[in-house]
Amino acid sequence: MELTGKVAIVTGGARGLGHAYVLRLAKLGADVAVVDIDLKGGAKFGEPMSADTVADEVRALGRRSIEIEADLSKREAANDVVKQVMAEFGRIDILVNNAGGAITPAERSLPSTIPDEDIHLTLDANFMSAVFCCQAVIPVMKQQKSGIIINTSSGAARNVSRGGSYSVYGAAKAAVTQYTRSLAAELGKFGIRANCIAPGIMMTARIKAQAQSRNIGVASDLERIPLGRLGEPEDCAGVIQFLSTDLSRFVTGQCISVCGGSALTPA
Repeated sequence: MELTGKVAIVTGGARGLGHAYVLRLAKLGADVAVVDIDLKGGAKFGEPMSADTVADEVRALGRRSIEIEADLSKREAANDVVKQVMAEFGRIDILVNNAGGAITPAERSLPSTIPDEDIHLTLDANFMSAVFCCQAVIPVMKQQKSGIIINTSSGAARNVSRGGSYSVYGAAKAAVTQYTRSLAAELGKFGIRANCIAPGIMMTARIKAQAQSRNIGVASDLERIPLGRLGEPEDCAGVIQFLSTDLSRFVTGQCISVCGGSALTPA
């Protein structure tokens, strides 16, 4: 129970990787605020749950939890989340910016033709949401003289997808990585650490449901992974545990790839 007495915010926490992060942090003793643009998102993809809501799952583990539905691409929404968490818990120790993803159609994601609306949506969901949440929580962490920020990058920030697809998604995740490095340089003197996790292909309920239609998690992807299997949410949750605890107390400004080695064999 390394995180007993700590309070965490997990964005995109209602399903997929975020859901796994919420439960891992709660099992480590943290009270958790679950933030998502759709708190019922897991049900759309048949995500297994042990209670009616993610917050109820946390409470069943003996920890406190609240759920907040918010569009974090709006600065005022991120500020309001921090206000609600502070009103409920009185402190914020960990921010996991997990919200986002490759949420626009792959068939129109090429760099030469991606439409304006997809550019703005991708940047807002993946980059601006992280910036707004970081900026909202940093004053609290500065006052506490401690805090941990974990942002979400991607293998797409380093490697180019087949034929140049998901171009702006990769650019947005590269921006997250560099922004996090700058945060680490600025905030270290306040006792605040900032790092990134960069998941590879993780077989969440959504990816399992969409694998064939989006050509993700197919045989050619498996061939590129030296460890010989696709990722599971718990693979990333273990790295979140590392970055959230004193195991990583001298680690900041880093981006940890969780990809089974696929970064070694780019497409």
